[in-house]
Amino acid sequence: MCDCDNNSEDLKGEKNGRVLVESNITEDHKESSPENPQECSTRLYKRRWLIVFLFSSYSLCNAFQWIQYGIINNIFMHFYSVSSFAIDWMSMIYMLTYIPFIFPVTWLLDKKGLRVVALVASSINCLGTWIKVVSVRPHLFWVTMLGQFACSFAQVFILGMPSHIASVWFGSGEVSTACSIGVFGNQLGIAIGFLVPPILVPNVEDMDELAYHISIMFYMTAGVATVLFILVIIVFQEKPAVPPSQAQAAMRNTSPQDYSYMASIKRLIHNKPFVLLVVTYGLNVGCFYAVSTLLNRMIIDHYPGEEVNAGRIGLTIVIAGMVGSLICGIWLDKTKTYKQTTLAVYVLTLVGMLIYTFTLSLGHLWIVFITAASLGFFMTGYLPLGFEFAVELTYPESEGTSSGLLNCSAQVFGIIFTICQGMIIDYYGTLAGNVFLCIFLFLGSILTAFIKADLRRQKANQPIETRAAARDSGCQEGGVSLPLKVVKV
Repeated sequence: MCDCDNNSEDLKGEKNGRVLVESNITEDHKESSPENPQECSTRLYKRRWLIVFLFSSYSLCNAFQWIQYGIINNIFMHFYSVSSFAIDWMSMIYMLTYIPFIFPVTWLLDKKGLRVVALVASSINCLGTWIKVVSVRPHLFWVTMLGQFACSFAQVFILGMPSHIASVWFGSGEVSTACSIGVFGNQLGIAIGFLVPPILVPNVEDMDELAYHISIMFYMTAGVATVLFILVIIVFQEKPAVPPSQAQAAMRNTSPQDYSYMASIKRLIHNKPFVLLVVTYGLNVGCFYAVSTLLNRMIIDHYPGEEVNAGRIGLTIVIAGMVGSLICGIWLDKTKTYKQTTLAVYVLTLVGMLIYTFTLSLGHLWIVFITAASLGFFMTGYLPLGFEFAVELTYPESEGTSSGLLNCSAQVFGIIFTICQGMIIDYYGTLAGNVFLCIFLFLGSILTAFIKADLRRQKANQPIETRAAARDSGCQEGGVSLPLKVVKV
């Protein structure tokens, strides 16, 4: 049953700025479910901001390690005496690990909840950073690969969580913004991963000096990961005592016996708009993964000796994307125009990729910075749009499951695009490699136009607000005048 008469004031909570109006009807009529939502008390807790920022922080630490090898590809090749393709796998292992483990992880999320997933993610990420600390020897490439594998495994517990945390902790008018903040941490981590390694690890010939610089970077990462793990143990909570939205209240009233993980997967697979979104999201984010992984090679090919600027260009892409993510999240909360916004951002991503492709070889780095910023604003700004659109299309299915399938698609396309574009660059140059990505972004734009915008979560919230407004006007329901009872939250 819904907690529809909760008048106690929680000192840790905050009032959500509205008054709930409920009628004195029988308990039988107050039962709520995702299919038949009824009005329940809701509350927004101040702790929700601490939860989402803590998640963003350990997501940042994990994402930083995804790109820390690739952005100084040539330096790690020299230190470990391995091929460029071997260093590319230090990034691609993040994508490969995600694919087989995402289904067990989303099952664990459904069974054990957010706190267990957060503890596992932060602990494995911390373990991976310390493994890397002991790998700073030219003959220990397999150890640093092991540490990177641990971090990639932790990522499986992180990447699909922003939309789930937003739904569990935030009100209906701020879920998209909260999801953007969750994605923001991952993007900021990638941005720092582009910027910091070229600064901390200069391209020097002396192997002892190079080992010293690499160890500094690894020790700093391990220290941050350890602090975040401790904070997760102390601070992170499963869910608020009172649900933040009517849709979440209805979800809580679903009996565990009525839920089947495999049945949920089958429903998602048969949801045609969601399947289209899975494909288009994979195409877009897969292109981003390929561009990020191969950025050092593309920049060095046209601007030799510019490792630091390659990192700064990567930083520009992600910082612009972070701004785009926040703007898109706020825009969605205000307008609820999920399909229109997603399609517009997708098309502009294609335009940005075309401009970047045909200006990269002009010989002017300042032009590359500008085109990279325009590309990043839309390409990485698309990430939270996909998550939130998926939640709308699949409600009341688990947000972790829908996000997991989106990310699984992104990892598959990311591996394919990275390998194929890398081979095309080797044989035909960077122009052909980038045109290859533009073709798939064009295909994704067309498919996005065919997605039917069935906003189920919005429908779950809308009837509650409509009935409340109607009762405020003293309307009748079922021929019976309903006396009003005001519950302040």
